[in-house]
Formats: sequence, C-alpha cells, structure tokens
Amino acid sequence: MSQTRDQSPATVPGGERSAAVTACSERPVESAMALEIRGLWAGYNHHPALEDISFEVAQGDAVGIIGPNGSGKSTLLKAVLGLVKPWRGQVLVLGQSSIVQRRRMGYMPQVELVDWDFPVTVGDVALMGRYGRRGLLRRTTGEDRDAAERALEKVGMHDLRQRLIGELSGGQRRRVLLARALANAPALLLLDEPVAGLDATAQHRFLDIVDELRGEGTTVVFSTHDLSCVSSRCAKAVCLNQRLIAFGAPADILNEKVLSETFGTHLLLVHMDGKAYAYDHHQHEE
Repeated sequence: MSQTRDQSPATVPGGERSAAVTACSERPVESAMALEIRGLWAGYNHHPALEDISFEVAQGDAVGIIGPNGSGKSTLLKAVLGLVKPWRGQVLVLGQSSIVQRRRMGYMPQVELVDWDFPVTVGDVALMGRYGRRGLLRRTTGEDRDAAERALEKVGMHDLRQRLIGELSGGQRRRVLLARALANAPALLLLDEPVAGLDATAQHRFLDIVDELRGEGTTVVFSTHDLSCVSSRCAKAVCLNQRLIAFGAPADILNEKVLSETFGTHLLLVHMDGKAYAYDHHQHEE
C-alpha cells in the first residue's frame, strides 16, 4: 500500500515550484513504462483533487481505477491527457511528457458528457478521433477516413456508420466513443467509466474489445465502480480517494481493509448479475 507524504496543499497551487516542475516535466525520461505518475498534485480553484499520487503502468497492461465519486478519478485521467495542469509532479507517457505524447493517447469520456442529440453520424464521430492529428480547421484525408473505418470495424459498428448517434443504444454509444478514441491508433487508451449503466451482455462485449486491444499491445487505463471487472480484467488496480490508498494486483489489494479506507464510512457494495460494484452514499462532482 502506498501512503501520501505529509504535505500542505495550501503551499502547492500557484507557488514558485510550479514553473520549475513544469519545465522538468518537459524533459524526456527514458523508460519502458507506458505511464508514470510521479508525486502528482492537481485540483481546481486552489482545492486539491489529487494529492501526491505515484504509480507506474507497464506497456500492454490494463489498469482499473476505483474510488468514490469525487475521489479524483476523472481528474487523474485528465491530468494524464494534459487537460488538467498539475500543480506539482510529473506525468510521463512512454518516457516523455504527456503533453509531448498527446497524439499517442486516446480518450473516451463519460457518456453523460456527450450531447447525443447533436445531428452527426456514427462515422462522423469516429472521424473526430483524427482531429488531434489534423486540427479542427484542416480537411480530413483518405488516410483519416480509412483509420476511422478501421476503428468502427474493430468495435463492431461499421455497419451503422450512417446512423445518427442519437438513435443508438447505450452499448452502441460507448463503442462509437471507443472507435473515436481508437481512430488515432493510440498506444495508451484512457476510458472514463466506460461500462457504467450497461447490462451484463453489453459490458462483456465492450470489455472483450478492450481485451483484444490489450492483446495487440495497447495499454488501457480506465475508471469504474465494477470491482469484479477490475478483478477479472486488470493486471493492476488503483484505489483512489484524493490520495493513493493502494496500488497493485487486484487479488492483493481489493480487500475489506483497503476498500473501507478508499470509500470511508460510505462504502456500499451492491451485487448484481454475479458482480460486485462499489458505491458511496454521497454524490460529488469530480
């Protein structure tokens, strides 16, 4: 189990160290790791969401992040992407700053954050995954369109490429978002609550696709409340509640002591379809 050091968050944001840390994080670091988080502090409006987080993810691994709502799971993924600037610490992807390596990452947001009434097709959404390479104002090429088509084929949505996204089921929507993330052929795939709300069949279908990607060498990091999913599909688990409660093989750390420390007094285990889900009684924004 990894514990945080005794540091005061009040001294972290906006301090003189931030510029030095940022400059340091831009220097390439030789590493075989797909992802390295080193002493990461981050948050919003001077309130910390992450406190001194450190762990490493090997290439080709699948890692599940669990924790209560408001524990910083989404913030952690956004910090890896460079969407949230660290107050302190480093985020390295394949040995270099995550900002430098942004094009080698794919991201799937929570479905609740997507406007499903927007009048675009499945094919349009998959093609959006190429914008990071081309830019919003540059025209897509045949190479971009071919990549989007391959991504849709991989997730089993190619036949519905002309369908409007608002007409899709929950499982189909997630597979389209996954296709968008895959269109740029990422080395590191970040998924935010990818199976939340899906029935058992849709979950299995989605996670089988993720397993295939891992078999092809893609590293996958995802947040979830599904403890069974982490136990059966992941090499490592991250137990998070602003600080790192534990990191390691699921069989070693997903026990009552660690889960109670992760979720506090609000731990609620719900068993459905033969699986265990961890929730907390209070709902917070991350």
